[in-house]
Amino acid sequence: MFPDPRLRPVYIGSEIYRNSTYGPKHPLAVPRVSTCTDLIRAMGWLPPAAYVEAPMASEAELARFHDPGYLAALRRAEATQSVSEADRARYRIGADGNPVYREIWRRPATSAGGAMLAARLTGAGGVVHCPGGGTHHGRPDRAAGFCYLNDPALLMLEWLGQGLERIVYLDIDAHHGDGVQDAFHADARVFTLSIHEAERWPHTGAATDRAGGMARNLPVPRGCNDSEFRYLMQQAVLPLIRAFRPQAILLQSGADGLEEDPLARLSLSNNTHFEVVAALRGLAPRLVVVGGGGYNPYTVGRCWAGIWAVLNGIAIPARMTPPAEAVLRGLAYNRAAGRNPPEHWFTTLRDAPREGPVRDEIRRLAGLALKETLPA
Repeated sequence: MFPDPRLRPVYIGSEIYRNSTYGPKHPLAVPRVSTCTDLIRAMGWLPPAAYVEAPMASEAELARFHDPGYLAALRRAEATQSVSEADRARYRIGADGNPVYREIWRRPATSAGGAMLAARLTGAGGVVHCPGGGTHHGRPDRAAGFCYLNDPALLMLEWLGQGLERIVYLDIDAHHGDGVQDAFHADARVFTLSIHEAERWPHTGAATDRAGGMARNLPVPRGCNDSEFRYLMQQAVLPLIRAFRPQAILLQSGADGLEEDPLARLSLSNNTHFEVVAALRGLAPRLVVVGGGGYNPYTVGRCWAGIWAVLNGIAIPARMTPPAEAVLRGLAYNRAAGRNPPEHWFTTLRDAPREGPVRDEIRRLAGLALKETLPA
């Protein structure tokens, strides 16, 4: 029996992420989902009744969005731990930062299976946290941006198959959610919003990019702080969501916009994530939060664990429990920042706020996002 997310939030996890790595020099060499899960358990916040193991999606399920030939290539890559020149050229497996690794089929298929399960569990309403999801760059027929499958797209296709007609996808990853926007650019049932760092890979998501009217993009400048992000949410994003009157909201909570992340140059604290989650809670009867980017295991784990606390209405304490501290002190992080981590990475779940002035560029972004009304 699965827990009923209408009664309390459900956490979807999997042990497949533990000790799974894209390779020692890859940004995704770090433990993320396992760190989040271990922290939540160590805080005493994850009773067995709230936890569900993610299933591995079948090829038939994945073929709702992905090309069968590409899925077969991923299977071959896992079975042989190699990739042919033809598959590399056609499907970008083993190229462009998308390496062949031990679980190259099973891990993304599990992320997709967990995301689709989240949609099924919330069919009648409810809240689910699925940090293993969020691979928003995946294309129907190729890997892109460390993403082999596109679990947010598969999740929303599941919701659409249930008959939902008004779905909001909000992406707060530092990188534009290009794969998801393109997947639904012609579908008036899905409204996509992305707040991401300007002039960063994949170099899409300009403020003028509306995808036929069903998208809003807010590319923020380097150094975007908590105050600026809050301004965009209050002045543009939340009014747009309310106007759309969604039946379901999917939040991609990539944590690479946090100041300590090595792959972006934003200056957010995890308080921004917590505020976004709290603001979305009452805007639709269905809310699913998935993960995404984030390449510092300390900041990602603390952020995603704190999201679970917010979803459950749990007050985040000033200091973590000793078992939770032990989880963080047991991590290894081979980048420069991991050689001498600051003490608060071990002891606190909530960052110190990173407030600051709201630049004119941010105000213009908010105004531009509201310039056109959504299609009726």
